Formats: sequence, structure tokens, C-alpha cells
Amino acid sequence: MNAAAVPEASHPTSELASGPVASKKAQILAWASWDWGSAAFQAVMTTFVFTVYLTSNAFGGEDAASAALGAALAIAGLAIALLAPVTGQRSDAVGRRKLWLGVNTAATAVLTALCFFVFPQPEFLLLGVCLIAAGNIFFEFAGVNYNAMLAQISTPKNIGRVSGFGWAMGYLGGIVALLLVLQLFVQPSFDWFGSSTQDSLNIRLVAIFSALWFFIFALPVMFAVPEVSVKKDTASLGFAASYKLLFRRIRAIYKTSPHTIYFLLSSAIFRDGLAAVFTFGGVIAAGTFGFELKDVIFFAIFGNVVAAAGAIAGGFLDDRIGPKSVIILSLVGLLIAGTAILVLGNGDYVFFGNAWPGTSTFWVFGLLLCLFVGPAQSSSRAYLARLAPAGESGELFGLYATTGRAVSFLAPTLFTLCITIAAPLVAEGEAQRWGILGIMVVLLAGLLVILPVKPPAEVEIAVVPER
Repeated sequence: MNAAAVPEASHPTSELASGPVASKKAQILAWASWDWGSAAFQAVMTTFVFTVYLTSNAFGGEDAASAALGAALAIAGLAIALLAPVTGQRSDAVGRRKLWLGVNTAATAVLTALCFFVFPQPEFLLLGVCLIAAGNIFFEFAGVNYNAMLAQISTPKNIGRVSGFGWAMGYLGGIVALLLVLQLFVQPSFDWFGSSTQDSLNIRLVAIFSALWFFIFALPVMFAVPEVSVKKDTASLGFAASYKLLFRRIRAIYKTSPHTIYFLLSSAIFRDGLAAVFTFGGVIAAGTFGFELKDVIFFAIFGNVVAAAGAIAGGFLDDRIGPKSVIILSLVGLLIAGTAILVLGNGDYVFFGNAWPGTSTFWVFGLLLCLFVGPAQSSSRAYLARLAPAGESGELFGLYATTGRAVSFLAPTLFTLCITIAAPLVAEGEAQRWGILGIMVVLLAGLLVILPVKPPAEVEIAVVPER
């Protein structure tokens, strides 16, 4: 690579290579504790509990409330896509990565706590969806700085394991948080003031619980992991100038390390498919395989345990065979498991003289899907961390968030399209199963696009202009 190809640039080194020569267990645990705590916002607030409450009839009807929530989250997604790279860039530049992780985490926790004031009345719907949308924005900004810290606490020899451990902590933290919410608030095991359903007090208290859970478990990283050093002075740049610098750096990365850009684009596609596995997994379990709510919750718990185990195992493989190989193996595994669910459906079969009901199909191959999701997510993060130029991890993970948001419509669109096409061609109640085909198409596209992308060991670190 010719450093002269980009004026103003210095000889490139990766942030990982210039990081610590050995990892400290205390720092890794503190870093992963943030992932554990963040599950309260992701799993409890935005997936299983509070958004379900917001889209109930109490807020003017499920359809209208769901449309309002969807619109608010769409606006939030646009804001994240536009702002994430610049916020990462600016925290890198002034050596305030940990500070902005703390600020954005605290903002997310405060917005979560304010959801307590969303009473079950239509006039509170706007407040609720705005708080959730704003919380998503600050949560993603925090995630940019959190992911960028990976290179600060790991080494080239253990980055895969560290990344996998963080993902596993997130999965397990979600399980514990959900179980506590179920036992204390949703279906309380004993009578206490927090179990009162008057004005949905029990659900509104879930917001307080989630805010405290996230804030408390986010504190260790603020004390255990040192702040990143100041590499260059761009603190005086305004937002317009920051975007000019961002576009110059993207062009420079493409010139000097094109496979970094190729990976960002390919990972955006398969990460959308990975997200869809969890997004639509419960929907398919209930609609196609007849699971009741309690069965869906049990599957979610087991699925998260399996995903955590997969993330840890994938982390060990990552350090041995490289992240690209782990991602490819995971995507192939996902395609095989998803195809089995699509082909077998909810039918009853006999294999080797043993009955095989449809529920067994979903439990076995659904858990296999969860097993492969964890390693793919973990190795994707570890892959990019290996390619981040020194002092540029925040900006690069900001682009990682942006590219992911840019294609986040793919899997939901194809899921819906496949169901719509299948509806007049199959028996009633059978169309939803074909939505799986849409998810498989996205995963297959991600697999095909990443195949020509070089492993990080063969990719040169990008040369980026200073200003």
C-alpha cells in the first residue's frame, strides 16, 4: 500500500496492534458488564415488554399505536444512520470515548426511567413512542463507543474470545432481566405494591427497573477501562466540517483498504438477516407452530442460552481460524437450519420409527438458528475491530451502525413479500411459514457477498487523512 496515495496521512497501524500487549480480566469483565446491563433496554423495553404495552388497546388501538411506534423508530433509525459516524469520529478525536459512552448510557437510562410517566391512555402514546425512539438513538450512540473499546481491552490473540464473551453476557443478561420482570411485575410471584395493575403501575415500574439495571451494570466500565488517548485535535470542527472529514476518510479507506468497505457492506446484509431471526422467531413460533405465549417465552430463554454458548464457542474459533471463517460457517449453519424449518413446517413425521411432531422441528432447528446467530454477530464485531486504524475505532463502528441501518428494511420486506406471494397458493395458515424464505434469501446474499472479502489478516490498515 502506498501511503502517498492519501495526502496528509501517516503510516497506518491498527488500534488493536497498538493496544495492550495483554488483557486484564477485570477490564474485560467490566466491559462485558455493560453488555449485560444493556439487555434491559433491548430485551425488556424495546422487544418483549414495554413496546408490547405501548401497542396495546389502551393507547387507542393496536393498529394506530403500532403505526406510531413504527414511525418513531423509523425516524430514530434515520437519525442514527446520519449521526453515528460523526459522533464516533468526534469522541475519537478528543480522547473522550469513555466519557461519551457514559453520557449516552446515562441519557438512555434517564429516557427509560421517564417511561414510568406513560400512563395507559391515548394521550400518552406520543410521549411513549418519543421516549423509546430517543432512547434507541442514544443507545446506538453508546454502542458505537462501546464496540470501539474492544480494541482497548483485547489483543490480537484473544479478540475473538473477548468479543464472544461480551455477546454472551448480553444474551444471559437479557434472560435474567426478563425472568426478574416476569416474576416481579408481569406475573408476580408474591403480592407487593409493584404488582398493582391499577394504571398499569406494574408495567410502568418495569421502566424504572430497566433504567436502574442498565445504569448499575454500566458503571464498572467507567472505572476499569482507561480513556483512549488524544490522537489529533479536531475538537474545533463543526458538524458540517466533521461530515466533510468523514467523506474524505471514507474515500481514503476505499483507496487504501477497499476490503474494509466491502466488509462493512457485506456485514450490513447478513446482520439484517441475523436480526430478523430473533425479530420474527417468536412470531413464527406462535403463528406457524402454534406455540402459546408461555411456550414462546420458554423458547426465548433457551434460545438466548444457546446463543450465548454459541458466541463463546465462536469466540474461541475466531482466534484460531479467523472471523471470516466463523462468519461463513455460521451463515451456512443458519441456512441449513432455516431450510429445515421451511421444508418440514408444522407437519408430523416418523423418523426411524419415532414420532416427530412439528413442535420438535421448531425446537431443534430453531435452537440451531440461535446457536449460529451468536458467533456471526460476535465475529462481525471482532473482524471490524481488527481493521480499525489507530484512534479511529469510534468512527469506523459509527459507519458499521450506519451501514446496518441503511439496509435494515431488507429482511422485513422480503419476509412480508414471501408471505404475500404464498398466501393465495397454500392452505390457510400455511403462508407465514414461507416468510422464512425471505430471511434465508437475505442470509444467502450476505454469505455470497462476504465470500470474496479478504480475511482481516490479509487486509491492510487504511490510511486516513488527519483533517
